Amino acid sequence: MKYDIKDISLSRKGKLRIEWAMNNMPVLNLIRKRFEKEKPLKNTRLACCLHVTTETAALMLTLKSGGASVALCASNPLSTQDDVASSLVKDYGIPTFAIKGEDNKTYYKHIVATLKSKPEITMDDGADLVSMIHKNDYGFLPVGGTEETTTGVIRLKAMANEGVLKYPVIAVNDAQTKHMFDNRYGTGQSTLDGIVRATNKLIAGTNFVVFGYGWCGRGVAMRAKGMSANVIVCEVDPLRALEATMDGFVAMKSSQAAKIGDIFVTTTGDVSVIRKEHFTAMKDGAILSNAGHFNVEIDIPELRKISVKTRKMREFVEEFTLKNKRRIYVLGEGRLINLAAAEGHPAQVMDMSFANQSLSAEYIKTHHLELDNKVYPVPKHLDNRIALLKLRSMAIGIDRLTPRQEKYLSSWQEGT
Repeated sequence: MKYDIKDISLSRKGKLRIEWAMNNMPVLNLIRKRFEKEKPLKNTRLACCLHVTTETAALMLTLKSGGASVALCASNPLSTQDDVASSLVKDYGIPTFAIKGEDNKTYYKHIVATLKSKPEITMDDGADLVSMIHKNDYGFLPVGGTEETTTGVIRLKAMANEGVLKYPVIAVNDAQTKHMFDNRYGTGQSTLDGIVRATNKLIAGTNFVVFGYGWCGRGVAMRAKGMSANVIVCEVDPLRALEATMDGFVAMKSSQAAKIGDIFVTTTGDVSVIRKEHFTAMKDGAILSNAGHFNVEIDIPELRKISVKTRKMREFVEEFTLKNKRRIYVLGEGRLINLAAAEGHPAQVMDMSFANQSLSAEYIKTHHLELDNKVYPVPKHLDNRIALLKLRSMAIGIDRLTPRQEKYLSSWQEGT
C-alpha cells in the first residue's frame, strides 16, 4: 500500500465523493442499516477484488457495518480512484491495495496482499481472486465467493464444468437486478462517457461499431444511437444479430464494419475480437475502445507489431501509425474505457449490483454448508427483494395478483 494516509486533501476529496455516491444508493443504505443492527457478517473475513470507486467504497462500508473484516484490491490496473482508496484507508480503516496505473507486478502483488487475511468469502470482479487461490497454496480455502462480471462467470463456470472449482460461487452478474440494469444502462452510459472524456470527439454522425450484442452491447448501442451515431453491430450469434436488426441497428460482418467504422467498441468478453485483418482495413483516424473486463479484446500486441510508429496523443489516447500511413487510436490501453477514462457506472445502477453482493455474502455466510462446489445464481427471492426496494426508493408501487388470478395461472382446467 503506497498511500500516505497523512494526505488529508486527497482523502477528504475521496470522502466527499463517497458520500455523494451513498446519497444515490438507497437500497444499499437500507441494507447497511439492517446490517448495523443484526451484524450478519460478524467476524467474517472478506477479500474483495473490485474496481476501487466511490460505489465500491459504499459496498465496503456496508460489509463492514455487517461485522465483516474487509480487505480490498483493484480488479483493473486503471480503474482505481486514488482519492477513494486514500479515504478508505485513512477515514474508514479498510485495508486497500490499489493505485491507478499500477503495473502488472504490482497489480498481482496487491491481490496477494488481500489474501493474507485468509478470507472466508471472496468477492470478485473478473475471478482473479479465485484464480490466484486455485493456482497457489495459501494454506486456506474460502467457504464461498461472489462474482460480479460476465467474464468472471464464464471463467468460473468453465472451472466448475471441469470439476476443478474448489468452493461455491454465487454469480451476482446473472441476477436480473444486475445484468439487466448495470450491464445495459450502466455500461451504456459510462462507456460513452469514457470515450468522450478521452477524445472530446463528437459522437453524432459517426459510424459507431459495437462488437457483441449482449446486455452490455445493447446498452452501448442504445446510448450511441441516442447521441445520433449510425450504429453498426457485429455478432457471431444469429439470434442476437437478428435482435440488433429488429432494434433498428445495422448488423454486418466485422470485415465490412472495419472499412467504414469511425469508433469501435468491444463488449464480448472474448479474445482478439479486433485483430490484424481489421486494423489493416480501417480508415485513417479510427478509434478503438474496449468495454469488456480484460484488455484482450483488441489485439494490441499485433497492432504494435504492424505499426511503424506509436505516440501518446492525450492522457488515454495512444496513436499507432501503420505502414500505409493510416493512424489508429487506442483508448485506455484497451482496458475498460468507462473506468480507465471516466468514473464507471453511476451510483444509482450500482445500488442494485452491490445490494446483490451484500445479500449474496450474507447468504453464503448462512448457507455455505448446503452448497456444492458450483456456480449458483442469486436466489430469486433476493433478486425480487432488491427490485422491490429499488421501486420503493423511486416512489413506485406495483400491483399484486388477486387470489382468483393466482388460481387461474396455476390451473390447467380453467378456460377463458
